Amino acid sequence: MMLEAYAAGKRDEIHTDVLLKARQACYKARDAFYSCLEMQSDKKPTEIGSVGLLYPTECKRSRDEYVMNCRASWVKHFDRQYCKTKRTQRLLDDRETRRDDITFGTKNGTLVAFKVNSTY
Repeated sequence: MMLEAYAAGKRDEIHTDVLLKARQACYKARDAFYSCLEMQSDKKPTEIGSVGLLYPTECKRSRDEYVMNCRASWVKHFDRQYCKTKRTQRLLDDRETRRDDITFGTKNGTLVAFKVNSTY
């Protein structure tokens, strides 16, 4: 009953931030911000975005454009997605650098693994 009353009052309202041009502007601002993050990855992150995303001061202007052009829920979603992708990539890269050649043998009748060519 309450939902019907709410929907009846909002029927003619158009959310312009989800229309094609607004979405394209959002995606363009998002891509500009994330490309800035990639280019400035060697700089120390000093600013805090949503969901704990850290970024350098050099990307503050593109971050402001991104936040201005996108819904807050979209910014949060895209930031989470970016952080998840980066975390996964970092874990995969870390796993590759830690890969060792392991040989197995016996010592005093017990099976033992020996590390050979460790990259640590």
